[in-house]
Amino acid sequence: MRKTLLATTAAVGLALALAACSPQDSGTSSAPSSSSSQSTTESSASTDTAARTGDFAGLNGKNVAGTVSVSDAEVMLSEFSSDEGPDLHVYLADGTDEAAITAGMLVDAVSYDTATQTFALDGVEAGEYSHVVIYCDKAKAVFGAAELS
Repeated sequence: MRKTLLATTAAVGLALALAACSPQDSGTSSAPSSSSSQSTTESSASTDTAARTGDFAGLNGKNVAGTVSVSDAEVMLSEFSSDEGPDLHVYLADGTDEAAITAGMLVDAVSYDTATQTFALDGVEAGEYSHVVIYCDKAKAVFGAAELS
């Protein structure tokens, strides 16, 4: 009896965590503070010639599309779209698993339905990272990623 109750409780907890990043219309947003700034308007191209780019692909059954350009000054998303999530963020990382996200760098909160978004990077060596990851902090779930080249 006790094992059944424990297993049921664990299953419900897992289902709730995964549902946290499912589409919903809660009207609230929780965004962690970060030192970067976000602009959803068109901006001039970065003057950094070392900018790297990549194309987003969805992961873990989620849809993410668009392109990303990363320089030491900014991360710029173009033609971006993602499945809705209540706590989506952009990370610079060296992979797409939980360990890579934890070791990576939080850039800022991201809007799932804004096609062009730019995030300033202050004092970041962007060349140290191989991926830009869209991650739901609330459910600890990777929505998608772009490998930089």
